[in-house]
Amino acid sequence: MNAHRVGFEITPIRLSHVAAFRRVFDAVARERQFLAAFEAPSLDETRRYVEERMACGDPMVVAIGADALVGWCDIGRNCAPSRKHRGLLGMGVIADWRRRGVGEALLTAALGLASCSDFIRIELDVHADNAAAIALYEKFGFVREGVQRDGALIDGRFVDVVLMGRIDRPMRL
Repeated sequence: MNAHRVGFEITPIRLSHVAAFRRVFDAVARERQFLAAFEAPSLDETRRYVEERMACGDPMVVAIGADALVGWCDIGRNCAPSRKHRGLLGMGVIADWRRRGVGEALLTAALGLASCSDFIRIELDVHADNAAAIALYEKFGFVREGVQRDGALIDGRFVDVVLMGRIDRPMRL
């Protein structure tokens, strides 16, 4: 499932991508604008996370541009028995590769894999001041389901967090 775009490629993550994935996650986290984390977990924790996603068959794709990993999108399945149809989406793209179609391509690939893996509901949260991400998610059928007022605290500043969800229920006869 390698999808080639102009200047980048979308591919399922491999263990050989772990260190590069961690570097990209860390770069986005250290911007202190988009993710819940402010830095990446250790390399061992990151490897375990990727191994768990792979072992569970959870969608996790990366974008490779200019021979380097430049973004990711993953959907982790909820493990509770009554919630196994749900997945939590996370993604990021390094600053130099934003607004070039990378996020859209990552979402297309990850949501395509999710629909083949019996995910019915995909959910996410996004900072309310991240208009570009909200617009992208809405383009893919995510709807705003609520707002956590002061849901994030970044450098002494509270930010509202928008809760979004998308239902992809198969047609029933």
